Amino acid sequence: MADATASPPPAAGDHPRVLLRGFLSRETCKELEFVHRSCGAAGYRPSVVSTSLPHLAATGCGHLILPFVPIRERLRDAVESFFDCLFDVFIEFTGLISWCKGASIGWHSDDNKPYLRQRAFTAVCYLNNHGEDYKGGILQFQDGDPSSIVPVAGDVVIYTADNRNVHCVTEVTEGERLTLTLWFTRNRAYDEDPKLLTFLSQASLSCQPTEQKSYIPMPASDNMYWFSYDQSGFDIRNARVQFLGFSFHSSSGEYNPAVLPAEDDPIELLGKQLRLGRGDAVFDKIFSNSLHALQVVQFYYWKAPELAARREQSAIGSRTGCYPAIHHSRRTELPLPCNHTLAQIIFGSFNILESAFYWNDFALAVAMWENYSEELKKQLLTLLPYWLSNGTIFVLDSSELQSAEPI
Repeated sequence: MADATASPPPAAGDHPRVLLRGFLSRETCKELEFVHRSCGAAGYRPSVVSTSLPHLAATGCGHLILPFVPIRERLRDAVESFFDCLFDVFIEFTGLISWCKGASIGWHSDDNKPYLRQRAFTAVCYLNNHGEDYKGGILQFQDGDPSSIVPVAGDVVIYTADNRNVHCVTEVTEGERLTLTLWFTRNRAYDEDPKLLTFLSQASLSCQPTEQKSYIPMPASDNMYWFSYDQSGFDIRNARVQFLGFSFHSSSGEYNPAVLPAEDDPIELLGKQLRLGRGDAVFDKIFSNSLHALQVVQFYYWKAPELAARREQSAIGSRTGCYPAIHHSRRTELPLPCNHTLAQIIFGSFNILESAFYWNDFALAVAMWENYSEELKKQLLTLLPYWLSNGTIFVLDSSELQSAEPI
């Protein structure tokens, strides 16, 4: 847990808000970034990508909710403490949100629509750095102090959702501004936990604890991954993979256009088995679908420093690997429509660090991702009965856990 320092509190009744510096550790920010870049779908407004907790649960990634649980509790505690809440506070929404090139929003309060009146407080956690990972995207308040927030990874700003904190976000001009955003409510009817528990319970009923690889993601409908921009667009899954130097390939050798009827959408291939390629090689592992492959790619980049350290320590280099790369012709690459130039503009960053790529590192990342996912899945199945019996999602200390059969 990172040490958090707070800016001086405002005068009561003025423009109540507080900036907590270093609230999240750098590693926590990186883990949430991994979740978002591997699971995110088209957002609620133009040039936005979002990952909500119900979306994770509905796409077979309910186990990826676990990193959020202690953060949600800490943020709720911070809200209740700073605002001296003498009433129950519920979490209305938890989501990862990235604002890409062109995204902005004018002056508003977070409860400014009839269907948003239930919102009482907002918490915005910054997961990457302004000036380093993106340009623009500055949070500005109409009145009070601090009057603007320059995002720094790990910092959190908390404020009331009413007209005491009218604010805007300047246009993102380059890169991708990533945040974890929570809205809090005093109205139990808008608590997101019951709905989320329903999703998780339904998902757990569809798999047994002994079922192999029950953590494999299941993509939502293809249109949820379509990023529209100025009469054009691209599939987010395909763009994210290509942006990192990979491509999707047929799972059965040379691609045969006959496998897809002419009237069908090639994007549908992203929901089927496929392989990953890079340069003139294809990885010899078949992934269940594009989301499965994308999660492994993003995990590889999250763990790249650790993978490099392991390689150097073992002095094995790139001569070994669980899944050897095989040479291929371009005829195995899937014919997926994508405006590559637009995807580069939207997801591009002026601070991408180039590093050497080793297939054996990637093979190790596959095994590490499987262990990471399997462990989270086991934890989820252990915790879920407790959550269901209490009707809420909360942190359980290991000493409080008793043996319980997964539902």
